[in-house]
Amino acid sequence: MFIVIFYFIISVVTYITYAIDKSAAEQNRWRIQENTLHMLALVGGWPGALIAQRTLRHKTQKISFQIVYWATVGFNLAGLVWIISNPELMF
Repeated sequence: MFIVIFYFIISVVTYITYAIDKSAAEQNRWRIQENTLHMLALVGGWPGALIAQRTLRHKTQKISFQIVYWATVGFNLAGLVWIISNPELMF
């Protein structure tokens, strides 16, 4: 249950971060670094990132961003499978 709650919270944070970056882009203000967006996706916020990309239409056309994004999804899911298959790691 901890994992589900964590993914939900980090996904909400990631969605909000994407929304802030999209707003900044539209208003020509200081942007959030792509590395920050990728790190949030890597640690579990990728569902929120995916929803933000689709609903806000943000970062969907930049191929280099999408390649790294999908790599973070793969690494996160691989880590999740590893953690689930090693329950002694759960605290």
